[in-house]
Amino acid sequence: MRIYDGGPRQDFEEVLRSIGGYLDTRGMRDILILEIPDGLVVQGLSIMGNSTSVWSETMGTMVKQTNTYTEHDVTRFMEAGVAHRGSGKSNSSSAGPYERALRVIGRWIDEQKPRDVFLFEQEGSYVVRVLPQGSTSGRHLLAEFTAGDIASLVNRAASMRVVPSRTGDSLFRTGHNQQR
Repeated sequence: MRIYDGGPRQDFEEVLRSIGGYLDTRGMRDILILEIPDGLVVQGLSIMGNSTSVWSETMGTMVKQTNTYTEHDVTRFMEAGVAHRGSGKSNSSSAGPYERALRVIGRWIDEQKPRDVFLFEQEGSYVVRVLPQGSTSGRHLLAEFTAGDIASLVNRAASMRVVPSRTGDSLFRTGHNQQR
């Protein structure tokens, strides 16, 4: 996103956490997120048209939704997420599965300092592709986070907020994700 062009810091941790919170409220699943110059494309499956009445109960129809969120939209998601967490109504244990997972993946992405982000999820496992800034080889970095990896990273989230004491330490060890 252009919001990070030339900036000293990226915050995909907060961006993806906020998008995740939004996806949790929408009941989406099997998501795909693609960074574009003006924002993010978010795609996923959701149930539309479900209803209940005295006479019948309709489950609805599974549809694929594709939405483009501009930098302005992403900023609104982030502000809403921060306001919700700051209200005392939310904590990490009440966060939904996408909010928790995308937060720790966003942290990993921030460590890569990418200029291109693509990720997709299926049944709780994620594949992430980034193009690190300054990559002279022009090669993308590919990482897989299984459902178990995500659970482990979420459980360690409090300790990950601490800045490493030694230069070059990574908060994500290769034992917690498989880089290809």
